[in-house]
Amino acid sequence: MNTSQLRQAILDYSEEIGIDKLGFASADVFESLKQRLKRQQELGYQSGFEKGSIEERTEPDRLLPEAKSIISIALAYPSRTKDRPANKKEERRGVFCRASWGRDYHEVLKAKLTDLDAFIRERFPDAETNVMVDTGELSDRAVAERAGIGFSGKNTSIITPEFGSYVYLGEIITNIPFVPDTPLEDGCGSCTKCLDACPTGALVQGGQLDAQKCLAFQTQTKDFMPEEYRSKIGHFIYGFDTCQAVCPYNKHMDVHKHPEFEPDLDVAKPKLKPMLRISNREFKETFGHVAGSWRGKKPLQRNALIALGNDRDTASVDEIISVMSNDPRPVIRGTAAWSLGKIGTEEAYAAIKDAMKQEQDDQVVEEMEKGLTFQEVTLTD
Repeated sequence: MNTSQLRQAILDYSEEIGIDKLGFASADVFESLKQRLKRQQELGYQSGFEKGSIEERTEPDRLLPEAKSIISIALAYPSRTKDRPANKKEERRGVFCRASWGRDYHEVLKAKLTDLDAFIRERFPDAETNVMVDTGELSDRAVAERAGIGFSGKNTSIITPEFGSYVYLGEIITNIPFVPDTPLEDGCGSCTKCLDACPTGALVQGGQLDAQKCLAFQTQTKDFMPEEYRSKIGHFIYGFDTCQAVCPYNKHMDVHKHPEFEPDLDVAKPKLKPMLRISNREFKETFGHVAGSWRGKKPLQRNALIALGNDRDTASVDEIISVMSNDPRPVIRGTAAWSLGKIGTEEAYAAIKDAMKQEQDDQVVEEMEKGLTFQEVTLTD
């Protein structure tokens, strides 16, 4: 089988195994990306979650010495739940971003890429490959853009004509010299909806992201969230995808092709109060299969406290007081105090003052003081 025949066979097989879109790219150095990443580094715009050096992220032959081509794949995921859970006053819910609604996409894409890899090796015994999904060094989006999967939007997402930006991406680097596909033309034009909707100005300009200001990044940190971001996350406890939701290409886009990505409402939009007391075992059993669990329960619990504060949920005051008084983790105690102050009942303020008398951690005390400033504002008003 020659490379042209194999190329078509790969396309046919990808449809059989449920890959929604597949494209071929050269394995040349991603020179423009390399320059952008260097500039990002100079400006301090990186998140710190990036894997590998800039060279490893832009030079495919560092990951596979004989690299000639890269096969890029995309799988579409839903943007709406089939049912809408009630957000009752005493059962307030948080929300995971859409990319973490179903089964962890790393596992799903890895399985399909592994099947595709085996298919290639069976028909091309001399094939050398390297399979990657998101956590690899290579930039999935840069590969997808070069392979014609979609164009890179101003919101830094790959936007496909068929599925908008609601797609997961993965790739296989190989030594097989496939004919590459043609990249798509930029489709954003003069539109700035995503830039205008970004609450923190993280989208510095079209296609450039200050990851430190991105709320999706902030929901994944483990320390105290800077106060300027807390009110802006609303009810998000993992990720933040407003920059995708406002994109015109995503209007009315809602694809339900993969059962693995269908959301369980109590996981995708969980009740917040139970999140505060969930055990490690319960957390793993309930959330362990979704991508948003990768940082553990602590960031999600911190974010749940912030969400309850943002909602001024008076029904959760007793639960939050218990957390502030008894949780061994300073970040959780301090955030609970801030949340109580934001909710703003007399009981909440009295509890903060009592807890402050016993608190030994300086950062927690600082958060308690922040919580009490809400009372001062109320009295002034």
